[in-house]
Amino acid sequence: MKRAAPESPVGATLAPLFLTVFIDLLGFGLILPLLPFFAGSFGASPLDIGLITASYAAAQFVGAPILGRLSDRYGRRPVLMLSVLGTSLGFVLLGLAEPLGAVVGSSLAVIYASRVLAGLTGGNITVAQAYIADVTDEKGRTRALGMIGAAFGLGFIFGPAIGGFLSTYGFAVPAFAAAALAAVNFCLIAIRLPESLTPERRAALLGRARPALGLGSLTSALSRPMVGPLLQIRFVFGFAFVIFQTVFALYAQYRLGLDARSTSFVLSYVGVLSVVTQAVIIGRLATRFADGTLIVGSIILMCLGLLAWALVPTLPLLLVVLAPMSISGGILNTVLNSALTKTVRPEEVGGMLGIGAAVESLTRVAAPAVGGILLQELGTAAPGLFAGVLLALLIPYAWRQLSPLPIGLPRPAIVPEVSEQTV
Repeated sequence: MKRAAPESPVGATLAPLFLTVFIDLLGFGLILPLLPFFAGSFGASPLDIGLITASYAAAQFVGAPILGRLSDRYGRRPVLMLSVLGTSLGFVLLGLAEPLGAVVGSSLAVIYASRVLAGLTGGNITVAQAYIADVTDEKGRTRALGMIGAAFGLGFIFGPAIGGFLSTYGFAVPAFAAAALAAVNFCLIAIRLPESLTPERRAALLGRARPALGLGSLTSALSRPMVGPLLQIRFVFGFAFVIFQTVFALYAQYRLGLDARSTSFVLSYVGVLSVVTQAVIIGRLATRFADGTLIVGSIILMCLGLLAWALVPTLPLLLVVLAPMSISGGILNTVLNSALTKTVRPEEVGGMLGIGAAVESLTRVAAPAVGGILLQELGTAAPGLFAGVLLALLIPYAWRQLSPLPIGLPRPAIVPEVSEQTV
């Protein structure tokens, strides 16, 4: 008898997917904290380092919707393999920055190229989320996405620590280690991960006319009922949260006098809270509250947390403030993705999650510059106050748009058909 795809988020099908996401983020976490130092060893200025970071986000803005759409058409498994392969090649290119730089005349150019390649193919998390939507029903989806978020967080907890240890042998070593992990991931997907899209669903999708990708797809998505507000909320929340992420290390140094080691411990504490939130708390909340209620409540909690973060005078108080911020951030990221999958037809899930990832990537292009300017020109409290006020302005909009409809319940009338304007 042919075994049906499991509907439980703890089913056997999701175990290799959890491992896939964990290994992917472990490799990403290996190199991410070291990238500024690696680029700096080749003479990169602060502006160069900022542009290198922005180049990855800009490339992901372009690549994520394409990978999401391809996964809708041809299946999640082959696109996951393509994405992981691109990630591995990007890390290899990064590790070879010095010898290749001698050939092309600039190691920084090689680093830029490596990050652009990694960004273009870096939609594997989006495709993994679409996989979740394929094999779970609406009741269990938020919990399952939370488990994937927990794998994401675990990778970020262990990755930087391992990367820091390997960097003692040279900055290229973590890059090659990350490339090797991605290669292992490719093999695991090929051997252990079954396809989640049935042939019937792919055949039905291929029979539909699909619009061209581009800014028109984003504009069309923003105009759709429920989808548009969710994407707008993702953008504003992402912008505020990225400001916090990108200036936190400088904030900790200037305001509290923390060194790199102490800051790493604080960020690990945030990672642990995020993992607990997504592995345990979200599943319980999702069974009691509608998605719209969780989104609005989390925005309120994050708003208060950012305002308090701006003003805390000591490390112990900072640790207290970071707890609700980590919890609300974990809930928002997971529930926004879950809600998006419930507002479109099944064959649109991958493409829409790709657009959601692209919107988030767009915030990572502009928000770091805004946060840096606020910190430099107005002081350590300015980024938190600005981000908190931004979310305060978002609260009434989110309440009006989401509270009338319990997103956790099916609403067939929201998307009656897939038109030429549909992503």
